[in-house]
Amino acid sequence: MQQSATVPLGRSSSGSAGDKLFEWLCRGASLLVLALLGAIILTLFVGGLPAFREFGIGFLWSTDWNPVEGRESYGAAVPVIGTIVTAVLAILIAVPAAFGIAFYLTELAPEWIRGPVGTAIELLAAIPSIIFGMWGLFVLVPIIQHWIQLPFGEVLGSLPLIGVIFDSNNFAGTSIFAASVVLSIMILPFIAATMRDVFLQVPAVYKESAYGLGATRWEVMRGVVVPYTRVSVVGGIMLGLGRALGETMAVTFVIGNANRLATSIFDPSTTIASVVAMEFPESLMGSLKQSSLLALGFLLFVISFIVLAVSRWLLRSRLK
Repeated sequence: MQQSATVPLGRSSSGSAGDKLFEWLCRGASLLVLALLGAIILTLFVGGLPAFREFGIGFLWSTDWNPVEGRESYGAAVPVIGTIVTAVLAILIAVPAAFGIAFYLTELAPEWIRGPVGTAIELLAAIPSIIFGMWGLFVLVPIIQHWIQLPFGEVLGSLPLIGVIFDSNNFAGTSIFAASVVLSIMILPFIAATMRDVFLQVPAVYKESAYGLGATRWEVMRGVVVPYTRVSVVGGIMLGLGRALGETMAVTFVIGNANRLATSIFDPSTTIASVVAMEFPESLMGSLKQSSLLALGFLLFVISFIVLAVSRWLLRSRLK
């Protein structure tokens, strides 16, 4: 009985050329991203170099912002602190809410409601930031002023050490806390959608095994789902934090745009993005003010890079 001979299939020259072309296209795309990133960094650094030379290292912790010609003095402390505080507060508000939404949609919600709620969350991410800013200014700011700022100031303002954080004489309503709440609503769909998607990727056998051992839904979530998906969850949180650090128009509407150091979360302040958006059009080409704004942009990039590097380091240390 004859056996059919197996003929090895080799790659044709055209297929090999196509693979090479695809490889070089992918490599070129990767190098293009690095080149664009390097060009942005270089542009910001070179543009901000006159400000760094004029003010030195003190530019980082100076709270001055005086654009008067002949007495110009600029510092980065107020917008840098405002950027960090608003972003951190937004994450503290958004992450628990996003986790609750993802937990409800994956473990508790009936099938007929998962689709509409999930779609609504994704549509929330498509709303332009200026709409959030206008809504925050006309709707959210008065609510925060009358129902949060005043009660918190009366109850917690007299406490030692931490009372100053809640005590404020700001009657305009626009504040760091208002900006943080608007930011938390804006980044909520990104974090919630990421958590929901990765929670659904957990193998059903893992959860069924935990349920079979008598675990509750919360114990399954805490002991099985979260450890299995923690890398992707942290990635989604970092995505939201990056959006919060660089958000411009919505923050500009509700933060108050005051170039002074805030002592309370209910005081007005400013962020790097809002300062650049408000004052860059008024700066003269090549002026010290424009250089200071470019230096702020460079510092914003550095802050984002540090946040990303720390998050990756924490993930690697936890995975070992």
